Amino acid sequence: HRSDLHSSVKSSECSVNTKCMKEKQQGDSCKKDQKQPKSFSCDDCGERFIHTGDKPFACELCGQRFSHKDNLNDHMRVHTGDKPFACQLCGQRFSHKNNLNTHMKVHTGDKPFACELCGQRFSRKDNLNDHMRVHTGDKPFACELCGQRFSRKDNLNDHMRVHTGDKPFACQLCGQRFSHKNNLNTHMKVHTGDKPFACELCGQRFSRKDHLNDHMRVHTGDKPFACELCGQRFSHKHNLNTHMKVHTGDKPFACELCGQRFSHKHNLTTHMKVHRGDKPFACELCGQRFNHKSSLNCHMSVHTGEKPFACELCEYRCTHKAHLTIHMKVHTGEKPFACELCGQTFSRKHSLNTHIKVHTGEKPFACELCGQRFSHKNSLNRHMRVHTGEKSFPFACDLCEYRCTQKTSLNTHMRVHTGEKPFACELCGQKFSLKPNLKRHTSIHTRLEGFN
Repeated sequence: HRSDLHSSVKSSECSVNTKCMKEKQQGDSCKKDQKQPKSFSCDDCGERFIHTGDKPFACELCGQRFSHKDNLNDHMRVHTGDKPFACQLCGQRFSHKNNLNTHMKVHTGDKPFACELCGQRFSRKDNLNDHMRVHTGDKPFACELCGQRFSRKDNLNDHMRVHTGDKPFACQLCGQRFSHKNNLNTHMKVHTGDKPFACELCGQRFSRKDHLNDHMRVHTGDKPFACELCGQRFSHKHNLNTHMKVHTGDKPFACELCGQRFSHKHNLTTHMKVHRGDKPFACELCGQRFNHKSSLNCHMSVHTGEKPFACELCEYRCTHKAHLTIHMKVHTGEKPFACELCGQTFSRKHSLNTHIKVHTGEKPFACELCGQRFSHKNSLNRHMRVHTGEKSFPFACDLCEYRCTQKTSLNTHMRVHTGEKPFACELCGQKFSLKPNLKRHTSIHTRLEGFN
């Protein structure tokens, strides 16, 4: 059939040439006594034929069997790597003539086989057959180890590497191995720096399309991953997985030096810098060094004076989002952290930890020069001025002669010049520059209510 109707295909001894068959199981072929006839179709035209399954010719290297000697000869090229058929247009070589014929359609653009359901066209009948499973949902190939099913045999073969651990694709530059060729291709962009996918909104480039898709959620605000326990939503699946540890309390990463446990590996890595004293991030302007890049970024606002975070209730501005969150408790009066020993409540966990030392008498900060110990780091810093001879009041106001011992006191003083009044009375709206002044004012309302 194929030698008569399709060019470049030789006939075999069988009246129906098996080379033109799309065999559902490789090697099924002619048998004189056709007790169990099987139906096969031609790759080129789709015409169907009947064949049986005798396979008298066996490969001595792998044991695979074939119905015809010429099929065995073709198969041997798998082992020898022989590719005698070359494309005259691009030079690509093939082990079989029919593979070359199929390849030529890349150049000619010939796609004679069309899907009747969606109109998509294919150069080969078997590709159309594979495509039809998209519409039918048929997945005839099942993994014997886990039961997962696939629509194509090659997809099953790829999947089996999950179980075998086989990684046949190696990077020639660094030696890293991969189970799939597309993973190797993606990896190569690490070496080439190729980032072909660009965000049309901000210009940021990515090496993979899925990374670009993830990035687009920054602009769209899309958060498709929701926590089933609290409803919080996330833009990425790994962020949801990270969040779930809040509910489970899972902290699998432990510090070998102090025993402190963490829910994430990167938190443990960050913590280890406390023990090593590692400060790899240096400020280029003043030389001060930091454990974390985020700490360096926060520090830079000291030089730039930038305060991008503003309170919507008062004129307070700050350099960090965390500071604004803490400040908002001034307006809400929220104090979620309570001392278990005396009941005093605090708006910040750090303030509670500092307060606890009143009960424990702990003084972890020691002066290296005289041995005197302190419960707070800032107390030690003030003490060190005794030894260094530093001015008793190192913080000076640039607008007047005011001097003080702490930066926070200077910040409070500056409200005299700026007129800032961040503390507002919830009952009458009057504003104050200092929290104690607001408390005294609030007591006036309390006394008036008692009088009434």
